[in-house]
Amino acid sequence: MAKYRCTVCNFVYDDAKEKIKFSDLPKEWVCPVCGAPKSAFVLLAEQAAEKKVEHTVSEVLINQIAEWGVKYVFGIPGTSTLGIVDAIRKSNGKVKYVQVRHEETAAFMASAYGKLTGHVAACLGISGPGATNLVTGLYDAQLDHSPVLALTGMVPRALIGRGSIQEIDQQAFFEPLTVYNKTLMTEDQTTTLATLAIKHALLDQGVAHIGIPNDVQKLPYEAEILPFEGRMPNLAYGQEEWVVEKAAKVIDQAKRPVILAGFGARGQGTKLLKLAAKIGAPIISTFRAKGVVDENEAIYVGCHGGVGSTAAGALMEKADLLIAIGSSFSDLSLIPQKKTVQIDINPLMIARRYPVEVGLLGNSAVLIPKLTQKVQQKENREYLAEITRLKQEWLNQLEKEADATMKPIRPQYIIKVLNKKIADNAVISLDVGENCWWFGRNFMMKKSQKLVMSGTLATMGFGLPGALAAALAYPDRQIVCLTGDGGLTMVLGDFLTALKYNLPVKVFVMNNKHLGMIMQEQKVEGFEGWQTDLYDYNFADFAEHSGGMGIKVTEPSQLEAAVDKALKATKPTIVDIDTDPRRFL
Repeated sequence: MAKYRCTVCNFVYDDAKEKIKFSDLPKEWVCPVCGAPKSAFVLLAEQAAEKKVEHTVSEVLINQIAEWGVKYVFGIPGTSTLGIVDAIRKSNGKVKYVQVRHEETAAFMASAYGKLTGHVAACLGISGPGATNLVTGLYDAQLDHSPVLALTGMVPRALIGRGSIQEIDQQAFFEPLTVYNKTLMTEDQTTTLATLAIKHALLDQGVAHIGIPNDVQKLPYEAEILPFEGRMPNLAYGQEEWVVEKAAKVIDQAKRPVILAGFGARGQGTKLLKLAAKIGAPIISTFRAKGVVDENEAIYVGCHGGVGSTAAGALMEKADLLIAIGSSFSDLSLIPQKKTVQIDINPLMIARRYPVEVGLLGNSAVLIPKLTQKVQQKENREYLAEITRLKQEWLNQLEKEADATMKPIRPQYIIKVLNKKIADNAVISLDVGENCWWFGRNFMMKKSQKLVMSGTLATMGFGLPGALAAALAYPDRQIVCLTGDGGLTMVLGDFLTALKYNLPVKVFVMNNKHLGMIMQEQKVEGFEGWQTDLYDYNFADFAEHSGGMGIKVTEPSQLEAAVDKALKATKPTIVDIDTDPRRFL
């Protein structure tokens, strides 16, 4: 005799006690307690065991995403995700669960992990509020083309559409922000949807979402796990030779070419330098591409845009050809209309803002060497001397601004000290706010350093979650978060996540007691400064009281020692630095 449980109210139907066996009940029969249909009942676990079924839909799902390279799931357990969470527990470390304090942090971490590694991490939220809390981080991933898998619990199938507690229309909710959006309604969909979701996330460079009803998660199910090998295309493709030759001829005719490296050129620094050396051109980067080449290279002249260098601005203005590689031409990059040769793997990015002379569609790793081979060697000594002079003038300006004596401590001096102290292979997670301005303008990225930030969405609160993800992805490297008092407060609770998992992130807070960027924007637009002042809080005390290391810096003379101490620490650390909220004195 068997027992069946209602997945809505947990009522148990026992064949031994009832007059009619459950299997003989008519299809229209409903639960006598909650009115759920017969389909909402499942065979109790001990009965399922008798049928020799050893796994559930959730376990197959987790094993499948593990096979396709997912190592981490970030989230908070809840009623509608208990089956998935338990499946992760049973995965014996193939997939690691990282419990956060807010689902927004989970999504930010998944987004940052994708940006840093190119691989998929997952975030998990319950139905309703858990799903909605993921959205800011997921939009960040979608707009910055970071591959992410979002998993959400849902109410049981029998309750969908009935206005149940924590029920929203998750299919419609996730549709605008995903490249793949499906609901797993039957056991046989499990491996197919899991692999398609990861495939879309990787190939379409965005967020893939699977919603899983609570009752489906616990259904007994056995399936063969689909291997990754043989199911993904090779993306190392480029353009036909004649198109590359056409681009090379355009470059050969230019007297003042400029190379613009965007985020899509990441990892191609050596190849960019070879191209720049052959044609005698400076390299300018977008903000997100800082570090694409070592910024101490003579041929690199800084970022372009609102936080850009004077050297980059002057050279871009006089350029007669722009060689744009992996750039989205965002409005903040302020790229003027120029005669352009463009390389991008996304066809929609080619000529996104302006017409181009030649558009090369493909992977920059393949196309940069091909283009370098085709172009003529140039020796424009006068142009190179101008590049060197303009860069040195810019460096002199930065040095002049970094006054080590002024109080409150100048942001430029903070960046100068960090630039000198941070490890050459550090991973830096940058929050959005005035701290972002100073980093983009004044920090000189080194060849082996990595930068992660919220680019297109430009959302505050990204810095700390980005650092947590970096600590998991690169456990042997120094992890630095640069944030402001406004951005850190939004996610401060997840400093406890760093403590729980012993992630020794170093958080440097430029604490100016204001929403500094907004204060400046009010001033620029002629508004009276209002509602940008923040309650003065000692973040170092919070770190100490939580069990981490906290260091408060109020004097310029304290800064170098404080940075040294923090970078040597073996536990999560917050350095709270009193900073001047005025942009320039």
